[in-house]
Amino acid sequence: MKQKIFTYLFVFSILLIIFQFMNSKRVFEDMNRQLGNYKEQYHLYKDSVNKLENEISELSHFNFSKNEDALSYFENKGLSVNGLENHIKDELYKLNEAKDEHPIIPYASSEGRRMMINTIKLLNHKWIISDFSDGEYWGEVFLTYYINEDKTVDFELAESFLYPFN
Repeated sequence: MKQKIFTYLFVFSILLIIFQFMNSKRVFEDMNRQLGNYKEQYHLYKDSVNKLENEISELSHFNFSKNEDALSYFENKGLSVNGLENHIKDELYKLNEAKDEHPIIPYASSEGRRMMINTIKLLNHKWIISDFSDGEYWGEVFLTYYINEDKTVDFELAESFLYPFN
């Protein structure tokens, strides 16, 4: 009797071990498959991040805040570069408040409207590109700028373009 109980216990133990082995093998294979999927996703995301970093680097090539030569130019003149970009933009936006026609934009606006500068991009220590519109007509201007000793900014129109009206 005792021997039969031990035999049954032994067989039951073997069956339990086989069940545990098969179950853990299935769980292990499932985890490996998930890990493989995560590795694929990681490589896809890493490639996407690298592509976006390269694109950002290309787009920021003509960017005032990332242009060390332009920043050094102002530092050598004794100007603080902190807030300088905003100061230049504010001075250009103030020209939108001028009475009659805009002093920089060489095109007349439609009747009852005013040409106004919308977006400004400082390219370096001398050049600005900007777009303008009166709500009906729009275009772009390429400006040169100079900062005077009293921190006022003089703008000079270099080129301009008005998009054709459809």
